[in-house]
Amino acid sequence: MGELLQTEGYAGRAPFDGKIRLVQDEVRENLTRKLRGGEELFPGVVGYDDTVIPQLVNALLARQNFILLGLRGQAKSRILRAITGLLDEEVPVIAGVDMPDDVLNPVGAEGRHLLEAHGLDLPIRWLPRADRYVEKLATPDVTVADLVGDVDPIKAARLGTSLGDVRSMHFGLLPRANRGIFAVNELADLSPKVQVALFNILQEGDVQIKGYPVRLELDVMLVFSANPEDYTARGKIVTPLKDRIGSEIRTHYPTDVRLGMDITAQEAARAEGVIVPPFIAELIEEIAFQAREDGRVDKLSGVSQRLPISLMEVAAANAERRSLVAGDAPVVRVSDVYAGLPAITGKMELEYEGELKGADNVARDVIRKAAGAVYARHYGSANTRDLEKWFEAGNVFRFPQGGDSAAALKAAGEVPGLSDLAAEVAASSDDAVRVSAAEFILEGLYGRKKLSRAEELYAAPEPETRQQRGGRWN
Repeated sequence: MGELLQTEGYAGRAPFDGKIRLVQDEVRENLTRKLRGGEELFPGVVGYDDTVIPQLVNALLARQNFILLGLRGQAKSRILRAITGLLDEEVPVIAGVDMPDDVLNPVGAEGRHLLEAHGLDLPIRWLPRADRYVEKLATPDVTVADLVGDVDPIKAARLGTSLGDVRSMHFGLLPRANRGIFAVNELADLSPKVQVALFNILQEGDVQIKGYPVRLELDVMLVFSANPEDYTARGKIVTPLKDRIGSEIRTHYPTDVRLGMDITAQEAARAEGVIVPPFIAELIEEIAFQAREDGRVDKLSGVSQRLPISLMEVAAANAERRSLVAGDAPVVRVSDVYAGLPAITGKMELEYEGELKGADNVARDVIRKAAGAVYARHYGSANTRDLEKWFEAGNVFRFPQGGDSAAALKAAGEVPGLSDLAAEVAASSDDAVRVSAAEFILEGLYGRKKLSRAEELYAAPEPETRQQRGGRWN
């Protein structure tokens, strides 16, 4: 440790000098430097620049513990983990002890004993920022021993101490997060007893373990996440703990489709060479937005951003599979989106009406609505009257699902005006992209109830639908 005392920040200091740079101070200093330098604070967190991030920065500048409150799939855990980027790259801690401890002002009994015994020869190790983040998913079975620790009779016998001595403890996750960040996900799921112990050890620096008072003045930055649904469905945060949490920051889903597309493009993994046309990427994202508004989907549970991410991955995989089997170009189509139904149904909690209709049927209906919304947003003014008349004359069209793209495009030429509009939508000379655009157009018209659909077969709308639109029989 002698060399350490010659470095900046430690020069001239002595053991037990009482000068402690808390984790919150460290985070604040690094955050201040990044703000002044215009650096990116939380890489990979998209869509929160004007809402969540300013509130989060305020809490960190104020040295507060905080809780992120939001529905599933709103990047709460990602944000908590990103805070480690505001820690120093590495800090010195005492070597040979279970709890990372400050080299000059240790809070643990073992650390104090080693410092008194070795003085300037105290062995130290450098702790990287990645190892200073400890995360625990809260569940009802989590105990005080899991978080804080428990008495270890064998350790007490080996050291010759009483059971009430701190040195006889087997430390839990919280003491092992000393000099770092401790995150608790889904805080409301912790039992009240554990929440009170958590509050005591942080606020008062003490806790009772099996009747023994234990004092640990830990240097930990505590951050939480929780789902609003949990406050009434599974548990609640006890008042003393909730009152001591400095800031309650509300997260949210992307506010517009473009932001959602950016997140999905960033997170979704797909094979190299698979092409996702922009209109298909927007359709996939719109599905999540439509599901969040659908009355058959439980709004309290929310529709996670993982839905479009998973759907993008499965749709791309289906396009790749079609390419491998039939030799077609790996361009994602509407049919590939339908092949991704399992990625949709597993991400939606249905209300009673939705359960009666069935998850698959609800998902198909959501895809239809999304296709209609995307089509109307960009191509709602396109003249498709000749196309509609062709179907109203009793014609049907089964969209080719495999084989050569040029052949599929030629088949689409049977439908009046479809090929020309597909070329406009695709904005590409690639036949496979134009085929995808042609199928998207038919699906968009189906979504606007100008056509009907049965699997890959498109036909005129049902009579009652045509009458609702003010149409007449031809």
